[in-house]
Amino acid sequence: MKELTNEKDHVHEEEATEDQDVVLEEEAEFVETDAEEVSQPSEIEELEAKVEEATNKLLRTQADYDNFRRRTKQEKEAAAKYRSQSLAESLIPAVDNFERALSVEVESEDAKSLLKGMEMVHKQLIEALKNEGVEQMETVGEAFDPHKHQAVMQVESDEHESNTIIEELQKGYILQDKVIRPAMVKVSS
Repeated sequence: MKELTNEKDHVHEEEATEDQDVVLEEEAEFVETDAEEVSQPSEIEELEAKVEEATNKLLRTQADYDNFRRRTKQEKEAAAKYRSQSLAESLIPAVDNFERALSVEVESEDAKSLLKGMEMVHKQLIEALKNEGVEQMETVGEAFDPHKHQAVMQVESDEHESNTIIEELQKGYILQDKVIRPAMVKVSS
């Protein structure tokens, strides 16, 4: 009987071992399931991070495009606004020469009629420049501004305040709001 009991105990031990194996397998499956569940949130977080990164890239690209479009628009406006600058810069020396020629005193009738024709051409040049937005600066009596004037002489004067323009030696020109040639001036000290 003792053998039978031993055999029963042995069978019970084997069944217990099998039960333990099943429990261990179930625990292992549970651990694997938990690992899968743990990895799923990290995959979700990873995907959310990728979506956020893509969204940021899209926003940056849109901002870059908006900046590009705004810059291009500003450049076009500036180009249109200052389109006649190179023409004006080429014509201004000719206007200066006309003004020098017009300052000459003449006595003969032929020279006076020639001078009158030159005055008409000079007026046309000045008018054409004005139509393009180019104007001569008014300087005498104004305060010296290094952005608009080029001081070539400085003289002491009791009649004028310090840094006041006394005499204009060469006219300055402005295109719209941009100085294309500063005026050469004599300034009081």
